[in-house]
Amino acid sequence: MSPHTSHHENPARPTGLTGLSTGRTETGRTESGPDTGRTETGRTETGPDTGRKESSGPAFTVGFDLDMTLIDSRPGIRAAFSALSAETGVYIDVDLTTTRLGPPLELELAHWFPADQIEPIADRYRALYPEHAIEPTLAMPGARAALAAVRALGGRTIVVTAKYEPNAKLHLERLGIEADAVIGSLWAEAKAEALREYGAGVYVGDHTGDVRGARTAGALSVAVATGPCGADELRSAGADVVLDDLTAFPEWVRGHVGYVRERA
Repeated sequence: MSPHTSHHENPARPTGLTGLSTGRTETGRTESGPDTGRTETGRTETGPDTGRKESSGPAFTVGFDLDMTLIDSRPGIRAAFSALSAETGVYIDVDLTTTRLGPPLELELAHWFPADQIEPIADRYRALYPEHAIEPTLAMPGARAALAAVRALGGRTIVVTAKYEPNAKLHLERLGIEADAVIGSLWAEAKAEALREYGAGVYVGDHTGDVRGARTAGALSVAVATGPCGADELRSAGADVVLDDLTAFPEWVRGHVGYVRERA
């Protein structure tokens, strides 16, 4: 293990972690993935999951945040805000915006536009986004391997993000990051809605809002210190496990798969 790689588990973690080794509101969505038998929300899920190994343990689901967890969207978001600023004639500090990723778009726009303009400006930003933000965005180190590790253990993965869902899907498709379902427009505690619906026992994110979402859902909060919130802040917010980045996740989930399955 590299001396620069550290894993931390919260001393206040759930009792089920005691003794584990210390490794380090949109509707009508259509998602590909295994049949969950859930129809009350009107989501459609089709197609069997592929590439999974047989497992003697129960199926389990791991949720992941998107921005600064699975993708480094800073270059794309900077480009999208630059286009919005040029079109509207309103100054936006595009470098500053990328230090505050995580919360809903409307909260960022409130720093630059009057309240009565937020909704139409948000719509315009989302329309500009595919042209300007998808191409420059990169996968975070370890993103594909993290999801693959869950699949290899017989689990499934979902992405739960505050980002506009169609744009979130564009990012994942371009970068070849495969998840069983993508659920957008959910932030902080509201993420618990999707985590509960899909039975996610673990949620991985980079923001204290992600920690709150996991805890609200009763899921294990695994935090990665790759976004705007540092390791100490994530731990103080209640993260059960804090990893330096997603490259540490496959080893962690393989070492704790028994506990993760128990939460399924």
